[in-house]
Amino acid sequence: MICIENLYVRLENKMKFDYYMPTRLLFGAGKLKELHKHDLPGKKALIVMTGGRSLRANGYLGTLEDELAAAGVGYSIYDKVTPNPTKSIVMAGAKKARDEGCDFVVGFGGGSSIDAGKAIAVMANNPGDYWDYIFGGTGKGMPVPNDPLPVVAITTTAGTGTEADPWTVVTKEETNEKIGFGYDRTFPVLSVIDPELMLTVPPALTAYQGFDALFHSTEGYLNVMAYPISDAFSLRAIELVGKSLARAVRDGTDLEARADVALANTLSGLVESTSGCISAHSLAHAMGALRPDIPHGAALIMTSKAYYEKLVEKGCCDARLTEMARKLGKPDAAKPADFVEALVKLQADCGVDALKMSDYGIGYGDLPEYVENAFDTMGGLFDLDPCRLSHADCLEILQKSYR
Repeated sequence: MICIENLYVRLENKMKFDYYMPTRLLFGAGKLKELHKHDLPGKKALIVMTGGRSLRANGYLGTLEDELAAAGVGYSIYDKVTPNPTKSIVMAGAKKARDEGCDFVVGFGGGSSIDAGKAIAVMANNPGDYWDYIFGGTGKGMPVPNDPLPVVAITTTAGTGTEADPWTVVTKEETNEKIGFGYDRTFPVLSVIDPELMLTVPPALTAYQGFDALFHSTEGYLNVMAYPISDAFSLRAIELVGKSLARAVRDGTDLEARADVALANTLSGLVESTSGCISAHSLAHAMGALRPDIPHGAALIMTSKAYYEKLVEKGCCDARLTEMARKLGKPDAAKPADFVEALVKLQADCGVDALKMSDYGIGYGDLPEYVENAFDTMGGLFDLDPCRLSHADCLEILQKSYR
């Protein structure tokens, strides 16, 4: 059944909108080596990254250090970020930024590093606990009194689009709450998207990240707040993922495919800064909150077929699902179920169609807990769905997804 209220909101949004994007984007192969040519927002950076070996072993950190030196900028390294960054990591990083006298942050690596960098930038300049400023769950929703430190984002993966949006996702480990936060001041001031830095990402991670970018765009296109700017970004991103993600997974050295997926990712970030996610992300965040070892993209993949089948069943966004199917690789698509077919084919082509929740320790009897967590922590995204999904609907989605 079509939700008339949501349809009205969408029509209103197409008639009137604001667009704000304050981030300077440097996109293309070799762009990291041009960083020193651009004005950086301070004199000492806190480089926020994971403790993994790849950034050092592949020479990417050395290139960044050379660029900062050429720009006359000092730095300190904080390499404690985990794949699902936590509040304690954010608070420790903020303390290091203050102790080291850093006046801006460089989020360097994947989405988790850049997300952590944004949150650290907030807390380096503000009192109290990070959860004081979080809306949802046990967050206090207080206004942020002081501007964050400026953030430079340098992405070495193509997944979250966080280089082009203000959002950061952090988990409060004491309560298993994984919640997004952001506002105008947490946009990066400068972002580098260099596909050459992505050539060494392993196939499975390439797929997980690429599907995250895809779902940011599909959800943004279905969001009741979608409007002409977000629609344009969404459809182009979906098209690029359909064209090149499987190629990038099969051959990570294919620079053209990597560039296509990187552009799709950045466009998906622009979608996030204009429209945004819907409840599919609430469910995936609940899985990551309760099982931090689940890659975010994998959580989205595992639930996606049943999620979009539920939207087809509801009949609330048929035209948009059909258009997404055309962009994803079925140019002759004529019905909403064609999107599900195209999605399943792409997952098979990328070798991620056999993922199992049980492999990450999720039991079938645990699924109601994940539904409750999704509504309790990021329940606001359910209000942006093209049709109302109940607790029972979401439990059915997880049950049908379970293996």
